[in-house]
Amino acid sequence: MKKPLTVACPTCSTQVEWSTDNPYRPFCCERCKLIDLGAWAAEEHKIPGDSLEDELFSGELDGMRH
Repeated sequence: MKKPLTVACPTCSTQVEWSTDNPYRPFCCERCKLIDLGAWAAEEHKIPGDSLEDELFSGELDGMRH
């Protein structure tokens, strides 16, 4: 029998079985999922990007008005 894949919950590091039985995967529970969502909303997590590119493209938005 194949052992199920387990991963660490990104919020609390609890080992969680990666399966369709866990609707919160990769989190262990709804609470950890909501904590992570709140961190994204508060901009505590960020995806790295090119700041120069961000400045160039954000300037284009100023001229777009209806």
